[in-house]
Amino acid sequence: METTDAQVRKVMEEMQRHGKIELAGMQAGMDRKTARKYAKAGKLPSQMSTPHTWRTRGDPFADDWPEIEEMLIKAPELEAVTIFDHLLSREPEAYEPGQLRTLQRRVRQWRAQRGPEQEVFFPQQHRPGEAMQTDFTHAGELEVTIGGEPFAHMLCHCVLPYSNWEWATVCQSESMAALKRGVQAAVFQLGRVPQFHQTDNSTAATHDLRTGKRGFNEQYLWMMKHLGMKPRTTEVGEKEQNGDVEASHRVLKRRLKQHLLLRDDREFDSEQAYEQWLWERVQAANRLRHTRMVEELDVMKVLNVSRLPEYQEESAVVTSWSTIRIKRNTYSVPSRL
Repeated sequence: METTDAQVRKVMEEMQRHGKIELAGMQAGMDRKTARKYAKAGKLPSQMSTPHTWRTRGDPFADDWPEIEEMLIKAPELEAVTIFDHLLSREPEAYEPGQLRTLQRRVRQWRAQRGPEQEVFFPQQHRPGEAMQTDFTHAGELEVTIGGEPFAHMLCHCVLPYSNWEWATVCQSESMAALKRGVQAAVFQLGRVPQFHQTDNSTAATHDLRTGKRGFNEQYLWMMKHLGMKPRTTEVGEKEQNGDVEASHRVLKRRLKQHLLLRDDREFDSEQAYEQWLWERVQAANRLRHTRMVEELDVMKVLNVSRLPEYQEESAVVTSWSTIRIKRNTYSVPSRL
């Protein structure tokens, strides 16, 4: 039992009255020796305590900390969980999962002095298997290069808000072809479909009507019917209604940046090689969402249809200038045509 300041004050008061330490200790509810110690020191317990500055356990990361610190200096935005995954992949037996919190404290202490501030994300509640949200996001900030040239591209990003399961495909624009490829890649990866598929008012899925509202494109409606999902969209000007997938954009790109830092190279041999790397990162993240994902799969419909072609056939007349017009765009073709 710890001695309180109030007990010691009582000892001091009694000592001033009668000067008997044993009686003063009894009246203050403490041992005679303890009372004598504080009476002799003339200080309260709070004035005599010293901060706890020593470790009660050895630092499990002591051997690897120089390397960890070098990684943080090189890339201050690296997160502790990414570094921990890297250490485990190299030496699976060296650490235990519970030691991640220790590393997070060490990295937090390091970052408080030398690193950037961290982002904060707030969880939301959703019903399992209700909807998949799809949106496009620019990925130029990843600074990926192919053949030594900057690879300007976007990601078609699909998310199940309840479990945060996600999938992403590489594309060049917010086109119907990119939307079809992205959505089909996601649902065929799942093997099941939710009740609804939700997009914002992008021209890939919707078009203007005379009423001032936006209707769904015929191709998009056919894809939804084929896959067995009901289409729905956000209200015009209400982008926050698609907020889950937009928030997931930031999380996905932050994770990709982390793994590009670990990879220490943003160059890829081809677009296919880059997309395969992207899928491996997404699959690894989805494995951490297994528990809620099981709940989603239990209430989703089994996907038992064939995959729609991810291209569109067009017929065009070649002009005498050796050009054709496709969807208001002019393209040159071989003169022999």
